[in-house]
Amino acid sequence: MNITWAVIALLALGAVAALVGWIQGQIRQAKIARGEAVEVEPERPVSVGGCCGMHMTCERDSLLSAVSTRIVYYDDEELDRFHGTQACDYSAEAVDEFRDILITLNQDDVAGWVRSLQLRQIELPEDLKPEVFLIVGECRAYHMEHGPDAHHH
Repeated sequence: MNITWAVIALLALGAVAALVGWIQGQIRQAKIARGEAVEVEPERPVSVGGCCGMHMTCERDSLLSAVSTRIVYYDDEELDRFHGTQACDYSAEAVDEFRDILITLNQDDVAGWVRSLQLRQIELPEDLKPEVFLIVGECRAYHMEHGPDAHHH
């Protein structure tokens, strides 16, 4: 009988936690939709299963396994208006806007920025992907050569 109550209590606790998480997500989405700035801390790459967190394949796999679902903004809230735009449908001006943000980022932040865009359902413009892959690839190679705690500038 005690085990039955323990199982019921655990299920109730799980349901409450899921409800609280869902409500927090709805509040966050409402703030984003209203254009309010959401304060976030800078995020460090997460190491999972030997992944250094510094390349796009790993970032994509991390997203798929829901390792990190917290949206981090890189002073790029204005890009939220591109939510749902296809990678090949951006105007030259829009591509330049993404590029302007990209060139202001520290190279170590580029993979996190791409993850942020993915979580916000903003596709990276097709024309910008080669540049992003190059930067992330160079950064990954640098960290593999100098260790994960090396800072690449």
